[in-house]
Amino acid sequence: MYDKGQGVTRDYVVAVSWFRKAADQGFAAAQLSLGVMYENGLGVAQHFMTAVSWYRRAADQGNTAAQLNLGIMYDNGWGVAQNYVIAHMWFSLAAAMGDRDAARSQDVAAAKMTPAQLAEAQRLAREWEPKSTPS
Repeated sequence: MYDKGQGVTRDYVVAVSWFRKAADQGFAAAQLSLGVMYENGLGVAQHFMTAVSWYRRAADQGNTAAQLNLGIMYDNGWGVAQNYVIAHMWFSLAAAMGDRDAARSQDVAAAKMTPAQLAEAQRLAREWEPKSTPS
């Protein structure tokens, strides 16, 4: 509510506080939201490495938007070393869940990769398994 200003005055600092409480309990949607907040400097100082950390936690649980965002971070080298193989893997996982932006990003990343890199990315995506979510 604070993030969107729905029913209350928009306050990113308060939103971050609430997202963190839920994220620390393992909720992927809150982890994704914290990643967005850190990536864009909303309510916190912009910090790509922290954004990557939160995106990774949500992506590991199968959150499609976090997988897309994590792929973007790796594709651009924001907060991590640029790595098209890992970017492609995350894009592939999100695309497999029907995310059209991820499918387009997957194609763009593939065009930058060697056949061996593409094969590695595809292997990583096939072998990936989600981590458990909170009960």
